[in-house]
Amino acid sequence: MRTEHDFLGNKSIPDDAYWGVHSARAVENFPISGNAVSQMPELVRALAFVKKAAAQANAELGVIDRPRAGAIIKACDDLIRGELHAQFVVDVIQGGAGTSTNMNANEVIANRALEHMGHEKGRYDVLHPNDHVNASQSTNDVYPTALRVAAWFGIDGLLIAMAELRGAFEAKAAEFKSVLKIGRTQLQDAVPMTLGQEFLAFAIMIGEDEARLREARALITEVNLGATAIGTGINAPAGYAEMVIPMLATVSGVPVVKAANLVEATQDTGAFVQLSGVLKRVACKLSKVCNDLRLLSSGPQAGFGDIKLPARQAGSSIMPGKVNPVIPEVMNQVAFEVIGNDVTITMASEAGQLQLNAFEPIMGWALFKSVKHLTNACKTLQINCVEGIEANHALLAKRVAESVTLVTALNPIIGYEKAALIAKTALATGGTIADVAESLGIMSRAEMNALLVPEKLTQPVRLVA
Repeated sequence: MRTEHDFLGNKSIPDDAYWGVHSARAVENFPISGNAVSQMPELVRALAFVKKAAAQANAELGVIDRPRAGAIIKACDDLIRGELHAQFVVDVIQGGAGTSTNMNANEVIANRALEHMGHEKGRYDVLHPNDHVNASQSTNDVYPTALRVAAWFGIDGLLIAMAELRGAFEAKAAEFKSVLKIGRTQLQDAVPMTLGQEFLAFAIMIGEDEARLREARALITEVNLGATAIGTGINAPAGYAEMVIPMLATVSGVPVVKAANLVEATQDTGAFVQLSGVLKRVACKLSKVCNDLRLLSSGPQAGFGDIKLPARQAGSSIMPGKVNPVIPEVMNQVAFEVIGNDVTITMASEAGQLQLNAFEPIMGWALFKSVKHLTNACKTLQINCVEGIEANHALLAKRVAESVTLVTALNPIIGYEKAALIAKTALATGGTIADVAESLGIMSRAEMNALLVPEKLTQPVRLVA
């Protein structure tokens, strides 16, 4: 063990730990979720990018000497490569506006940097977590900046997963281009369409949300790094913000820019609310698509049965042969979670007071879960469901041939009342609409059959007698 101290007193720290006294106290104070910051690798990498850019700027401005800055940069590069993430031990849900997470990062980077300099962990007289790793910084500008960079990384992965899912629906739309079926509104038979049109609509819905997500992601590129405690820039040298933010953009690849007003940016979490709202939109629409897939595949004998989903697992412990739509079901559940996370983020943002919002840790954790789980759900929906969907050709053809919905197209020719009479009579007698129209003296069977070609009823075509 080694002994470290803070203004509360001394504390024993394991010799092999890269974290220190501040992290240790946070572990004791916040045994909340059981999820450590190490489970948010994008945030750990983002913190390392912020600390690396800060070290570079501090060296340029003479705040810390170049040997210390070089060691800090090497330690940050270790974290960026994925090393030492297990050393981020504090709980994701914590009081203090993210101070515990920032201190955890400062201590891990400091002790790794000490090793690079040839010293033992804990030699803070040589390189200090606060005085050197955290130089020109505060939790209040480091943590929100890191959250934005981390969110950018996560959204990148989600956009890729959404694009691949969209591609799977587009492929099915092409495959089902000529498969006729009866469309439905309010779960009742409506008018003819193709199964391809139905699946293309799913693809377009996803594509629209990709665009909305890119717009929301652009809002999180505005950061307050250099604002230190409340946005006034106290303890940061002149020109620091203007230097460190471009450096962060360079080292991270995220196009961050300096907020127009750092006091406003330090307290404003509107970008997180906006991003979460778009994630909720994505979740709602993907859940709607999965509701449709479950309905369209219901059966196999007593349901809609328009399509067949790939069988992924046994569906029951008691009913042999039963197969459930488990992949759409898991997407539904992820959507419910994302909607709940949006409520959490909304309340946390609203609860901010004066110059700082203390509740960004729960916002970050909720955003991380929403992005990660949506990404994973999109992947499994694509691979384990959409790519294996089959059309029930025989059943769809039979329904189209027998459907009275085709009579809708006759409205411009014979009027609504006569068309409704044909439909009502056909349903009551079980006859075809052509036979019924002829028996009622409205139109001959030959005239009816010439007009009501289902393939012509799936696009804008005005029928004429």
